[in-house]
Amino acid sequence: MKRVSLKRNKENILAMQHPWIFSGALLTEGELEDGAWVEIVDRNQRVVATGHYQNHSIAVRILAFGTIPDKEAFYRLRVQEAFQLRRRLGLIRPDSNIFRLIHGEGDLLPGLIIDVYGSTAVIQCHSIGMHLDVPVIASVVSELDGIDQVYDKSQDALPAQYRATMQNGYLVSSPETDAECRENGLSFHVDWEQGQKTGFFIDQRDNRDLVGKWTSGLQVLNAFSYSGGFSMYALAGGATQVVSVDQSRLAIQWANENARLNAFTGHEGICANVFEYLQQTEKTWDMVIIDPPAFAKSLQKKHNAVQAYKRLNILAMQRVKPGGLLFTFSCSQVIDRELFQHTVVSAGMETGRPMQILHALSQGADHPTNLYHPEGHYLKGLAIRIH
Repeated sequence: MKRVSLKRNKENILAMQHPWIFSGALLTEGELEDGAWVEIVDRNQRVVATGHYQNHSIAVRILAFGTIPDKEAFYRLRVQEAFQLRRRLGLIRPDSNIFRLIHGEGDLLPGLIIDVYGSTAVIQCHSIGMHLDVPVIASVVSELDGIDQVYDKSQDALPAQYRATMQNGYLVSSPETDAECRENGLSFHVDWEQGQKTGFFIDQRDNRDLVGKWTSGLQVLNAFSYSGGFSMYALAGGATQVVSVDQSRLAIQWANENARLNAFTGHEGICANVFEYLQQTEKTWDMVIIDPPAFAKSLQKKHNAVQAYKRLNILAMQRVKPGGLLFTFSCSQVIDRELFQHTVVSAGMETGRPMQILHALSQGADHPTNLYHPEGHYLKGLAIRIH
């Protein structure tokens, strides 16, 4: 394992416990390969941190503040700790078998995402170093109770040059993509091979549950619906009509399939661009839900993203009946909670309608945020009553 040191004026950054070391802070000697394990040493050559190196602005993702003598034992401990936490959170039970097992820095494994759908664990790596360790990680994950197969879905999350050398595929057991999974007693078809991210948006579990508590007797519009997660909870809560809108025809097919799985009536799936749909329809709803994809994935796109969020929220507010509810979200990491709320306030001012914030919303507890890595908190939402 190669050793690297920090520049003299950067040595104090490790005291902040942030799990990233940026390239400008690193003093390297000799060539380092992407994905290599490295030890960070202080001026006395004492190992103060261990992590994965990558030739990127984030040069080292720290796995431990100290040494790691045994990689397999290290991963086994981290994975088992995360699994036991999900048990304590009550997320692993007969009527609910969908949960995030590893949430990157939040579970002290930067660059690694693992989601569980029934008996299948889906791995998504966001660093080359983590992906090079996937065989060990998959072996450790397969030891967990109830996990029969492991699927690697890292290709789209890795740098283009490295991506060309690998492909998604099953690491443990045989393919079994036709899976009915359950969340709080509701059934969902999850296709981790073709679906977005790892197949489902697990981070919205608590917010979906909250929506279901409000929907008795309501007509609901779920925009950017994907496979209809919010829609199913709305119907389970007693909504009389739910319209799911998404520009992906496959997503709408899945939403309709999920309605059939749960024997729900009153669901309509519409394949359309959400902005165009909101502009063209004259219908109003008792509840409108807007959960768009990230409009900004870099600081350079921040301004344009804010304008898009404002325009979307204006359109959505105009479609809410007097006394109705708007559930609005942003998953853009570069849009913090304060900026998101300011953007929604600005949209509200354009409509001129009185509004009340009922709930400030976030990601579920199986998406924990490392106290020293605030970037891990990405999902923001507001539940608003509109007069």
